[in-house]
Amino acid sequence: MSESQNILIIEDDQRIAQNISKGLEEKGFLTQIAFDGKIGLKMALNKEFDLILLDLNLPGMNGYEVCEEVRKRKADIPIIMLTALGETEDKIEGFEKGADDYIVKPFDFRELLARINVFLKRRNADNYQGINHLKILDLEMDLDSKIVTRQGMNIELTPKEFLLLEYLIKNKGKVVSKVDIAESLWEQNSQQSLNVIEVYINFLRKKIDKDFHPKLIHTKTGMGYILKEE
Repeated sequence: MSESQNILIIEDDQRIAQNISKGLEEKGFLTQIAFDGKIGLKMALNKEFDLILLDLNLPGMNGYEVCEEVRKRKADIPIIMLTALGETEDKIEGFEKGADDYIVKPFDFRELLARINVFLKRRNADNYQGINHLKILDLEMDLDSKIVTRQGMNIELTPKEFLLLEYLIKNKGKVVSKVDIAESLWEQNSQQSLNVIEVYINFLRKKIDKDFHPKLIHTKTGMGYILKEE
């Protein structure tokens, strides 16, 4: 799968960037490196990449800013943030800016490779699918255009919110635990990931339930969440 896949590494630590690049190229990937946030953003917008690895503490422009700007122009490219900042609040900010995943330094290269392959596999599958339309009651999702509506009104979701809602709709009528969600969308089930999921469920509720009736997202105490028509 990795053949011809092009990955942009935006990382100011040359040793880390070059080690990642070497490891990925040994697995058959193509890589390009930017050691500065502004340069990385320019490359991300002007060239075609299949995935971006993005450090947070960058000269010129920080990773949050780079991520936000990339998302305005390229909604579908997977972005994995690499950072030493591992607090839940840091992860939430990263996801709010549009990151798809968040790996805390130091990390095992095998874990990074596994995460990369998950997102590339998912993206390749999406590219070969036709029109994908999900619906529950008056809530509709178009997986190709990434448009979400309820009662005909457009609802703006971040990439992670979109994935979470997609997961809930595909499992509608079924109770899914935080661990289920974490392992499916975050590829991990640490306590921090479980806390982040609770935050994202609240984000979704505010956007798809707060101003609408009936409510779709329900909590099963001690068990998880269920999306159902009632």
